[in-house]
Amino acid sequence: MDYQDIFASACKEIQSKTSHGKVADYIPELAKVNPEQFGVHLETVTNSGFSFGDASTPFSIQSIAKVFSLSLAYELVGERIWKRVGVEPSGTSFNSIVQLEHDDGIPRNPMLNAGALVISDILITQLDNPKKEFLEFVRLISGNASIDYSSRIASSEKEMSYVNNALINVMKYFNNINNDIDEVMDFYFHLCSIEMDCEVLSKSFLFLANKGKLTTTGEKIINPSKAKRINAIMQLCGFYDQAGDFSFKIGLPGKSGVGGGIAAVLPGEYTIAVWSPRLNKQGNSVRGIDFLEQFTTMTKHSIF
Repeated sequence: MDYQDIFASACKEIQSKTSHGKVADYIPELAKVNPEQFGVHLETVTNSGFSFGDASTPFSIQSIAKVFSLSLAYELVGERIWKRVGVEPSGTSFNSIVQLEHDDGIPRNPMLNAGALVISDILITQLDNPKKEFLEFVRLISGNASIDYSSRIASSEKEMSYVNNALINVMKYFNNINNDIDEVMDFYFHLCSIEMDCEVLSKSFLFLANKGKLTTTGEKIINPSKAKRINAIMQLCGFYDQAGDFSFKIGLPGKSGVGGGIAAVLPGEYTIAVWSPRLNKQGNSVRGIDFLEQFTTMTKHSIF
């Protein structure tokens, strides 16, 4: 299949929507990003790569990192993880306090901010040096030793953390946060601050397309059952209260971030990362979703 030609054709189809949406200006550092950029990279499980546009430009992956923290925590504590966070779609915004209080401090799923804060709390308990060891894990699955946290983005996240602070305090009240709140928040800000380009992001998700194993070395990251479950969570919960729409239009498990990135998986075949900074009201990339809809339509690729 000529992915380069399909990329060009799909991109041409969505050009008219270039100006729709806006960047995540509630995080000061993200507001500085050129909103007109667009990149895509597809990586197959046989390690063939195809890029288009600004695929080599680094961007803040933001909530996409929740998939990495979930994968590591799930491997460390196993099924016990589901006692503290659910697996149901939320149907509400990614930072809903009302829903969290209604559910007695148990987040609906690990892709929400509250869910990722619980996962961060688990990792702080399990790891001797959480930030160092988590970064090592991300470098391992991506095959890129240069990946790092962005101190400027982490600081920018902290400046505007009012709602996240409210979420973690609600969960602390319900005894679903075990560690110091400031430590958990600091770890969460850093995991969201990681920067990648589309190629590196696509490669980072390959273990989820390959039954939990790295495609380059065969090393097991998680077992096939856990890989299946994480893909299922992405399918149901990876796009906040637009998860149903994404599944309906695109038909791939995936995860978005307010930096404008989307990573999606076709198990057994490939991963694809798209980046375009303008967001819709749900916090998902406008052009990224439109592009993936065109791409899966043209290729007839989906899990269904």
